[in-house]
Amino acid sequence: MLFHDTALIYGRYLRQSVRSRAALFFGVLMPLLYLLFFGPLLTDLPLGGKGSSWQVLVPGLLLQLALFGASFAGFTIIIEKNQGVVERMRVTPASRLALLLGRVLRDATMFVFQAALLVLAALLMGLRAPLPGVLIGFAFVALLTVSLASLSYALGLKVHTTHEFAPAINAMTMPMMLLSGLMLPMTLGPKWLDVLSHFVPFRYLVDAMRDAYVGSYTTGHMLYGVLVAVGFAVVGVTVGTRVFRSAGA
Repeated sequence: MLFHDTALIYGRYLRQSVRSRAALFFGVLMPLLYLLFFGPLLTDLPLGGKGSSWQVLVPGLLLQLALFGASFAGFTIIIEKNQGVVERMRVTPASRLALLLGRVLRDATMFVFQAALLVLAALLMGLRAPLPGVLIGFAFVALLTVSLASLSYALGLKVHTTHEFAPAINAMTMPMMLLSGLMLPMTLGPKWLDVLSHFVPFRYLVDAMRDAYVGSYTTGHMLYGVLVAVGFAVVGVTVGTRVFRSAGA
């Protein structure tokens, strides 16, 4: 029943997303603009890491796509809650876990698809990366989306308006973006900033993904990145499911 219910919820929201072509376009627009206008500035610059500047920039842009897209996913459930959609779902026998998984798996599907489009554009601009590394990168995007979208939906059920939701999400995502080295490796900054960034779990995903894009799959960065990504996803889904149950979603 869990699989059946999850598939039903997943299909419902995936069809909604596919029909909204504008959302697909604008979702990938910001990382694409970074790729087009910021990427060429880094060409041939010594970035202190392995590989080319594209192998440094593109993994960060893919994680940026998941970070901001998944973090703001909770906006939709606030709207659904205010329109009575959540209340109507509450009276169905569907599993509360399925109500969450269907949504976050839809989000993961959409962001991996957008990530694939971004990689294709990067290949045209000069990115060269091994196929296994690219696929590992997509897996990191999916896991990060599952974890952040779960927490975002949980927050969306707890707050009453989007005016409460947006500041909370911004307060979470901005430090993660600035201290994780999304755009440039943190090793380029002062020592104290590099040390501080190690307290941000997102940093380990960025380092692991950059290693994957240069074909390094057995490094400590990769191990830490996988552990953080999987652990974060487990925590996110657990918290999200508990909130869905308590909120009667």
